[in-house]
Amino acid sequence: MSIRPLQIVGIGGSLGARPSTSLAALRRALEACENAGARTICYDIRELDLPFFRHEDPAPVPDRVHEYLETVHRADGLIWASPLYQGTISGAFKNAIDWLEMLSKLEPPYLHDKVVGLIGSAAGVQALQAINTMEYAVRALRGMTVPMVVTANRSWAAFEGDKLVDGKLDKALEQLGTEVVRKAKLLAAGRES
Repeated sequence: MSIRPLQIVGIGGSLGARPSTSLAALRRALEACENAGARTICYDIRELDLPFFRHEDPAPVPDRVHEYLETVHRADGLIWASPLYQGTISGAFKNAIDWLEMLSKLEPPYLHDKVVGLIGSAAGVQALQAINTMEYAVRALRGMTVPMVVTANRSWAAFEGDKLVDGKLDKALEQLGTEVVRKAKLLAAGRES
């Protein structure tokens, strides 16, 4: 019996100016997931280009949305990364999370039995506010956050373009990716026993 590799899905970035520090931080954490033996998929909010979620809207759901939802549902774990906008997550990131409501009728529903790592970035020092908001959303979607979170405060100083130059932040993102894979493995082992 062959065991499939764990799959970790990253969701992040922004519609703001490029390069996106939250997307660069997400990619670094996903690299750590790969180093820990997982396969990864990164959804850049800008490239995902999701229409606005409207609950119970009869309009057809685009194929790219179905692909996004199926990938999230199959994932063993996730990493979310959002910039801090006006004291909370970006509207585009919130819209990507709102679309996860479509997972409610699947088995298991929502993010049941999935671990989620959280990354917040801010030009100032309040990135934790974005993480707090994301944590509420994870709980509402029946997922579990790993205890470790990463705040990229003053993210403009931690990156040169999209290149991470802050060694302390680099180490934290490495630890976060490794921890998401470790927790996802534990959950997967429990499902298989």
